[in-house]
Amino acid sequence: MKISGNSFCPCGSQKKFKKCCRVFHYGENPGNALELMKSRYSAYAANDSDYIIKTTHRDNKDYTSDEQKWKESIHDFVGHTEFKGLEILNFEEGEDTAYVTFKASLFQGAIDVSFTEKSKFVKVHDLWLYHSGEIIE
Repeated sequence: MKISGNSFCPCGSQKKFKKCCRVFHYGENPGNALELMKSRYSAYAANDSDYIIKTTHRDNKDYTSDEQKWKESIHDFVGHTEFKGLEILNFEEGEDTAYVTFKASLFQGAIDVSFTEKSKFVKVHDLWLYHSGEIIE
């Protein structure tokens, strides 16, 4: 699914993409970990691998210096996935660490691959980054 600036934002805000998460994809820094989490979901939906890579902490298990391979992996995932919705379940923010629990509704063909995750975000040089996530059953 191609997302245009006039589409509703995939994050579920009911705002236009161009006035919501896309401002972060184009360089504005999210003010908190919740904005970062929502903008990362939208970046996956928009197939913006550069933003995903830029906002991932170096300690994340998926982090690799082989950006080309990483981008191909993201594009492959996005190319086979429909992003149907994002539901924020909980948000806890400290000064340098934050947690966002969310449910991502995803489909690969007719298969429901939705999941619930508690994501950890850390602030590095005043920028929030995605550190890790724990899938919740």
